[in-house]
Amino acid sequence: MLTKKNAPEMSGTGHAEAAVSLFLFAHQDDEFAIFQKIAEEKQKGRRVVCIYFTSGVPAGGDATLRNEESRGVLQEFGIAASDIYFAGEQLDIPDGGLQEHIFVAADYLETQLDLMGSLASVYLLAWEGGHPDHDVLHAFSLHVLHDRGLLPLVRQFALYNNWHCPWLFFRVMSPLPANGPVDVTSISWRQRIRFLSYCLRYPTQRVTWIGLFPFVLWHFVFNGRQQVQMASIARTARVPHAGTLYYEKRRFSTWKMVEAKLTEWLAARS
Repeated sequence: MLTKKNAPEMSGTGHAEAAVSLFLFAHQDDEFAIFQKIAEEKQKGRRVVCIYFTSGVPAGGDATLRNEESRGVLQEFGIAASDIYFAGEQLDIPDGGLQEHIFVAADYLETQLDLMGSLASVYLLAWEGGHPDHDVLHAFSLHVLHDRGLLPLVRQFALYNNWHCPWLFFRVMSPLPANGPVDVTSISWRQRIRFLSYCLRYPTQRVTWIGLFPFVLWHFVFNGRQQVQMASIARTARVPHAGTLYYEKRRFSTWKMVEAKLTEWLAARS
């Protein structure tokens, strides 16, 4: 279990009065896919808390710059620096390594939920087969939240997947039909431009964003909607979609490996 040293309390002036909107991310910059909901939750007067469950860099790497990038963007929404938690760096969970650290990551989430106060909403990465860290985070978080009776507060958001896409092509911010009905919010043109400008503020990830930005630009210009879905425990027992998953094509991991690690963790909890 976590100690006070590695699980700092979530406290601060005025926090007791505001209900919490919790955003769970795997990597710094994952927030780009849920900017609209972050803005909405702040407008409602809620305290927005963001937790990142990997360091965002390879094992032994320095996450400082990546942390600064996401912190800088989130503070544009009025989120306090003290409400942005880089758990992956703290727990030594490297980019791509969350499936090997489910036990410590889930313990961290349990501890923070104990300290957090009243929850109004929870947003987490979708079950979609895009990146193993995304799916692992989705699955263990959902079980932790379900056990606390918080599942009705949870909404998932798509980041990328390659359902019905050839080769290494992928779809951005495009929910899987298998995840259920989609709740749609229109994004104003002013906000679309604002959000696109934030997407240019991750210079450490410029190589990734060279491939990603055209799809994000297309989404904001021609779609212009924030789409979220409810989440289901039952879905996490099945492969996200038929065919080869994107992270399998990229050889980051396999569905069988992810399934085995989640099964091991679930067995230890029962």
